Amino acid sequence: MAVIISIVNQKGGVAKTTTAVNIGAALGNMGKRVLIVDLDPQGNATAGLGFSGAAKRSLEKTTYDVIMGEVRPAEAIVETKFKNLSLMPSTQSLAEAEIRLIRFENKNMQLKKAILQVRDSYDVIIIDCLPSLGVLALNGLNACDRIIIPMQCEPYSLEGVAELINTVKRVKNSSNRNLQIMGIVFTMVDTKLKVNREVMSAIKSKFPPDIFFNAEIPRNVKLTEAPSHGEPIMYYDPTSKGADAYARLAKEVARKCKSMEEML
Repeated sequence: MAVIISIVNQKGGVAKTTTAVNIGAALGNMGKRVLIVDLDPQGNATAGLGFSGAAKRSLEKTTYDVIMGEVRPAEAIVETKFKNLSLMPSTQSLAEAEIRLIRFENKNMQLKKAILQVRDSYDVIIIDCLPSLGVLALNGLNACDRIIIPMQCEPYSLEGVAELINTVKRVKNSSNRNLQIMGIVFTMVDTKLKVNREVMSAIKSKFPPDIFFNAEIPRNVKLTEAPSHGEPIMYYDPTSKGADAYARLAKEVARKCKSMEEML
């Protein structure tokens, strides 16, 4: 039975999709059966796994159809060209769900109901959430066991994460009592910049040390290039610093998932 992880931060541009795609690819390469659920209308995870342009337009069934209850989740899942890595793709149509779900009695639980149907087919399911704390993001929080919070080392990051953690607490208390934070990962790190070091120090002083992943994701040109080629970094440039960082992060995630599997 899969461990379900949502990659969450309501702030945009913090490398949520990059983290989802590259953890997923690395875990797949380690032999885990992985499903990535693209829960962002921008569909960046979908494009980053090779479905862009005509390939994206040709997708007949997507996360939108699943979350609206119009198709079974297995019907919307596609295989990628990457080892052990499947995808539930997204297109701009998913934006309509924020409005249409308002009419649903259990509007925040639609994704959870769908994922339960395919959970036994995978070892890890990763949900790439949109930069929001709206209905779709709440679906992502209710569907998962753990969340990973990518955090950029810049001013105001702490305020945003504090808001997110409060939301997580509310969801845990109201509808997903098993929800926990797997960890915070620093992204786009440049330790040469004083502001990066200061922000990291400030954030670490506010939380227990075991909430942070040891792996930190550096600013890396290859990481920036890889999505436009439709490949995770370990396939685009396996010798890059970005590939090494995500490989180390995936090993940490795998260890935490192994501990969870004994409880599930």
